[in-house]
Amino acid sequence: MNQTTPRGFFVTGTDTGVGKTWVSLALMRRLQMAGIAVVGMKPVASGCELEAGEWVNSDASLLRSHSSIPLPYRDINPYAFEPAIAPHLAAAEAGQYVDLERIVSAHERLRRRGLVTVIEGVGGWQVPLNGEHTVADLALRLGQPVVLVVAVRLGCLNHALLSAHSIVAKGVELAGWVAIPWPETERTEANLHALRERIVAPCLGVLPWLPDLDVDLLAEALPHGKELAFGGA
Repeated sequence: MNQTTPRGFFVTGTDTGVGKTWVSLALMRRLQMAGIAVVGMKPVASGCELEAGEWVNSDASLLRSHSSIPLPYRDINPYAFEPAIAPHLAAAEAGQYVDLERIVSAHERLRRRGLVTVIEGVGGWQVPLNGEHTVADLALRLGQPVVLVVAVRLGCLNHALLSAHSIVAKGVELAGWVAIPWPETERTEANLHALRERIVAPCLGVLPWLPDLDVDLLAEALPHGKELAFGGA
């Protein structure tokens, strides 16, 4: 272990809908099992529903409900947009601009409360957030090690290797990757072997495909929370 204070994570994926929320929740649970106070954050979300006069995203709500302390929704999800489209398009339609500094400030407030943060990105690594910045730029500004979620299915090798290369090229620490094998995918073990050989970061776990969310079962597939938090995984 090479740190004295626990680290958080920025969770990105090879695409949208690959399991980032489930991996984020599993990471949070593992950290909590080690006695670490953790909060989930989804800075930007598209695909929201109106609740009590504000736009709310179901993934962000899950992160909030599994956090160690109760927090106002907007602390967890500063930018929420109705349509389930690319966030820069959704923001433009709403007449808003996704300001990275606003997100950084929200994140710093959480860290000042002594909370370790698990931050779920939106879409994949290079998804635009505004006219100048992408998810990759946000991860760089927040300074958290990145966990890449790989949906093991047809096409995953190209998507995973391109994403991992881009993360490293950005100058962000790639803490590791988590695989979620999709059902009826051929040569799953061979694909996992190919990824282990080629991604310059450890496989933190292979999560089971589940019909319904079971955070405890997902967390069992990851290293011990202290190994995750202090870089020993």
